[in-house]
Amino acid sequence: MARYFIIYKPFGVLSQFSGEGQTLASLFHFPKTVYPVGRLDKDSEGLLLITDDKQLNHHLLNPRFGHQRTYLAQVEGEPDQEALKKLGNGVTINVEGKMYQTKPAIAKIPESVPELPDRDPPIRYRKNVPDTWISLTLIEGKNRQVRKMTAAVGFPTLRLVRWSMEKITIEGFQVGEVRELEQQEVYRALGLTGFGKTRK
Repeated sequence: MARYFIIYKPFGVLSQFSGEGQTLASLFHFPKTVYPVGRLDKDSEGLLLITDDKQLNHHLLNPRFGHQRTYLAQVEGEPDQEALKKLGNGVTINVEGKMYQTKPAIAKIPESVPELPDRDPPIRYRKNVPDTWISLTLIEGKNRQVRKMTAAVGFPTLRLVRWSMEKITIEGFQVGEVRELEQQEVYRALGLTGFGKTRK
């Protein structure tokens, strides 16, 4: 039986089980068969799905099956509607040395920001420069994409948290917390009911 873990990856932790620096192995005793689906940069936080379900891994990482993942980005400055519109329509960023136009996204300033644990270390506070939380929902995941997108419209990201993948969220999680879920629960939250039964 495949196993499924959701983790709130802390800032400064690598999205892997071995290597130099702090890794996922230092947070929890995971089974040796599992691995992260995708990754979060060392300086990003939030939701990471860890599983040994190869079929699900392929589905979630294949651009053809674009699934929604929502990020909360604390940016420097106060983005206006024009900046949000540009993010939503797609901006040009550098991906591996080539210019790339991002796919349409959902960019907005949330009415209320979910309660997030404090970051350790906290972001650099600048008294005379305001900061704003924006919500950005993507269906793709290029390297450091959110940071590159907000910078492209003039609002550098100070703190980045992946909040959800489809309907799986880290609501109520503490930093570094790990929860194991059942396959049915994961598939349902990802909108993949019947996925495992109908696909080989």
